[in-house]
Amino acid sequence: MAGLGLAITMAGAMAAQAEPVKIGSKNFTEQFVVAEIYAQALEKAGIEVQKRLNLGATQIAHTALTSGEIDLYPEYTGTALAAIVKGELTSDADQIYADVKTYYENELNLTLLEPTAINNGYAIILLPETAEANNLKTLSDLGPASKDLTFGAEGTFGERKDGLPGLEAVYGIKFKEFVQFAKLGIRYSALTSEQIDVSFGFSTDWQIEDSKLAVLEDDKNLFPPYYLVPIVRQDALAANPKIAEVLNRIAPLLTNEKMRAMNAAVERDRREPAEVAAEFLAAEGM
Repeated sequence: MAGLGLAITMAGAMAAQAEPVKIGSKNFTEQFVVAEIYAQALEKAGIEVQKRLNLGATQIAHTALTSGEIDLYPEYTGTALAAIVKGELTSDADQIYADVKTYYENELNLTLLEPTAINNGYAIILLPETAEANNLKTLSDLGPASKDLTFGAEGTFGERKDGLPGLEAVYGIKFKEFVQFAKLGIRYSALTSEQIDVSFGFSTDWQIEDSKLAVLEDDKNLFPPYYLVPIVRQDALAANPKIAEVLNRIAPLLTNEKMRAMNAAVERDRREPAEVAAEFLAAEGM
C-alpha cells in the first residue's frame, strides 16, 4: 500500500506539472506585449502555456488571478499598492515592492517575482504652448492655473489616491472640468486637437515624445514608482519552479526605452504584439 500511495503522489505531482501555465494581461498594449514575451519565453523553456489576454482593468485581472482563472500576469507595484493593498503611497520603490510582496504572500497566496527595469509612472502632460502660456514647469505651478484648464483621462484616474484626488490634496489642483473618456488612448488625440488642456500619460507612452508634449515635474513626489513585475500564484510556482527562473532572466532586459519602442511598433506601426514580443526575445538572445 505504501508503494501505491507513493505512485499516486508522484502521478498527482506529474499531473500538476503538466497543467498549462495560464498567462493573463490587462487591457492595453504594453500588457499584451509583455504577456506575450512571458508566454513565448516559457514555451521556449518547455513549459506549456495558455494565454488569456485582454481581461480588463486591474480589479478584473486581479480577481482572475486570485480565483485561479489565470496563474500569472504583469502588474505594476504602485498600482498593486494603491488598488489592492490600499497602502500608503511613497516614492521609495524598494519599500513599495516589499510592502506589496509581503501582503500578497501573506494574504493572497501570490508572490512577486523580480521586478523589471520598466518604471511606468504617471506623467502630467500638456501641449508645450499651453505650458508656456501659463508658465507651467511643475505640478506646484499647475495648482493656481488649474481652475481655468480642462483635464481629460480614461479609466479610474479620477478616483485613485494617486490620481485627481491626490493632485488636489498635495498640490491644490482643481480643474475647471474633468472629461472622462470611455476608451483607452483617447487622451493624446484629445490633447493634440485641443479638446482638453491637460491629461496624464505613462513613462512608456511613445506618444509623449512623438507629439513633443510637455511633462510637468512632480516636485512633491505624489506619484509612486510603478515597476512592472510578474505576479504568480504560489501553487503554480510550486508546481513549476522554472517559471521564476525564466521570468527573472527577462526582468532586467525590459526597460522603459525598449518598452516605448515596442508600444510604438504595435500602436503606431500596426504590428501584432506576438510578433513584437518574438522580435524582442530574439534580439535579447532568449
